[in-house]
Amino acid sequence: MVGEVFPIVPSSAASLWVIFGIVIFLLIFLALFGFIGYWARNTKFELTDGGLQIRGGIYRRFIPKSSLIREDAKILDLNADGEYRPKLRTNGIGLPGYNAGWFKLRNGDKALLFVTNPSKVIYIPSKEGYSVLLSTSRPEEFLTLIGELW
Repeated sequence: MVGEVFPIVPSSAASLWVIFGIVIFLLIFLALFGFIGYWARNTKFELTDGGLQIRGGIYRRFIPKSSLIREDAKILDLNADGEYRPKLRTNGIGLPGYNAGWFKLRNGDKALLFVTNPSKVIYIPSKEGYSVLLSTSRPEEFLTLIGELW
């Protein structure tokens, strides 16, 4: 007995366009997470006579020293100082080991975070109604330099 093969009718081009769209979306998503990973390792904080320059990521900015309250700047361990921990992300990136952008803290304050290590965080309040929280490898030196420059 001889059998005959009947192929499927080829699908329309629309299904190929859908697959192509999904692949493009996934590539964009992958690139975004690649940039986030890069920013988490390459953000820099520069103290100048004029203020604090934050370089790297989409939340980069310059904050004039006149806006920052240096007398209240301090070193925090967010694991121990629970009131300064981020509670709600309002416009930012919140991943395990990396928080960047605008957050609401547990104490109700609005804050701009660049935190990778919660045990080494510089807290600087501002006159603009928000605080800045930064992870740096040498928080004591950073705090000393704030006092010397400003």
